[in-house]
Amino acid sequence: MAEDKPNLRWGVEQKLQFIEFRLFWEGHVNRSDLIEQFGISPNQASGDLSRYIALVPDNMVYDKSGKTYVRSSGFISLFYEPDATSYLSQVRSVAEGIVASHDSWIGNLPAFDTAPSPARGIDPVVLRAIVIAIRRHDAVEVRYQSMSSPDPEWRWIAPHALAFDGFRWHARSYCENSGEYRDFVISRIVATRQSRDARMISTNDTAWDEIVDLKIAPHPDLSTAQKRAIELDYGMISGSVHIPVRKALLYYTLKRLGLDTDPAARKPQDQQIILLNREVVA
Repeated sequence: MAEDKPNLRWGVEQKLQFIEFRLFWEGHVNRSDLIEQFGISPNQASGDLSRYIALVPDNMVYDKSGKTYVRSSGFISLFYEPDATSYLSQVRSVAEGIVASHDSWIGNLPAFDTAPSPARGIDPVVLRAIVIAIRRHDAVEVRYQSMSSPDPEWRWIAPHALAFDGFRWHARSYCENSGEYRDFVISRIVATRQSRDARMISTNDTAWDEIVDLKIAPHPDLSTAQKRAIELDYGMISGSVHIPVRKALLYYTLKRLGLDTDPAARKPQDQQIILLNREVVA
């Protein structure tokens, strides 16, 4: 992205970012795109396109046959930083119904599907109570179904953060019953009731604050081509990549990456990566 971006009002810059988003990902943009996305008049949309051309005259040209502006060969991002992760997140959110298509900047959604995961039954009222407790630094009484108890039990927890392990949402909390910081699966909280000031502050959660640096590499028994494929998958440089992770989330991360067991226990093609600095998880 160019460094000499002009200082503009937020609303104006949003529309210029949208123009560049469409140019970069779809190769074209027109007045109706702006009208539909921002609910503005045709004159306003024309004005925004003219403003963009005045600021970046070499980024797009008008195609009379298609009646649209198309990306030029000399296109340079000025207002929008192209990001593959952000784009794919939009694709997933729209395809899964999390975000309405008209709220996304993607004009033509590519065909998409995902490996399904069981839906997690999080009660929005419960989630609201957890979020409010985090915001207010409160403790909240929850009725929690643990793996070790036959029935749900009431307990006081002081949540200070939300955490996602790739499959489930947790409330990172101080548990007054155990006197420890623990992860409470939010879908297992079946009810909440009273709240009060927390007796323990989140700054005492050293496992949450400590960052562990995982260094991963392709499995050494893979072929050269297979190793190169894994390096591309994980964005490795010189055959390895560092993954910073909170110590509190280390268990979930290792399990998700298949690094929680001895790599020799699985075929190299199944266990495609190894942990080079295993001493950090000892």
